[in-house]
Amino acid sequence: MNSEEDVLDFIKNGHQQYLPHLSIDPVIFGYHDQQLKILLLKWKGQNGWGLPGGFIKRREPLSEAAHRILQERTGLEDLFLQQFHIFGDSPYRLQERSVGEFKEKYGLDVDDDNWLFERTLSIGYFALVDYSKVNVRTDFFTEDYEWWDVNAIPRLLFDHNEAVEKALVTLRLQIYHQPIGYNLLPEKFTLPEIHSLYETILGKELDQRNFSKKLVALGLIKKLNEQRSIGPHRSPYLYQFEKEAYEDALKQGIVHTY
Repeated sequence: MNSEEDVLDFIKNGHQQYLPHLSIDPVIFGYHDQQLKILLLKWKGQNGWGLPGGFIKRREPLSEAAHRILQERTGLEDLFLQQFHIFGDSPYRLQERSVGEFKEKYGLDVDDDNWLFERTLSIGYFALVDYSKVNVRTDFFTEDYEWWDVNAIPRLLFDHNEAVEKALVTLRLQIYHQPIGYNLLPEKFTLPEIHSLYETILGKELDQRNFSKKLVALGLIKKLNEQRSIGPHRSPYLYQFEKEAYEDALKQGIVHTY
């Protein structure tokens, strides 16, 4: 939705295709240079950064809508998606948007009874992606994007800081129950690599010996009969996530609500 013609059609007729009162605003996590990052978009006319998002089609299952919105924004499919909260208590979500605001920020003439001016609740999902494979797509309402370190998130638009905080809490709570690193690490990895990832997500140091034993005991990873040569006398064994355990977690991650 990049041309003004498409945008005007969306504004005028979007309520016929989409549910007016519900949106999905995903928190997209990526991992790069031993940093956990979040994808943010710069919104036109808003002078700030926020989460990507989209509306739900009237006859579209919720999980399909979440995957579609992620695919439209990142170009990726079959992502780990977890629904974690519904947002509707923020004063922002109780405010009505105005015709003047739309004209000033986007240069568009909109009737004062337009469907976009109605109160909207947001369904929060978080996604885990391979940072290197993401192809971010902006649209008419957004002009730039950037990956931000989770420890340096700026003041975001709307109630999106709350969404990021709750997503991070949920991610940390589930880190030993689901193969969180599946989309964040290469297919085959060393124990130091996954150890570093989990320390980054949790924001604390972990005992490496107990950590690896725990992941193996939980059935999340398995040791391969392969080694990576990284220097003289240094050839650590490679590991990978248990695919069956991941697929079970993926299915549950789509349907569970909190």
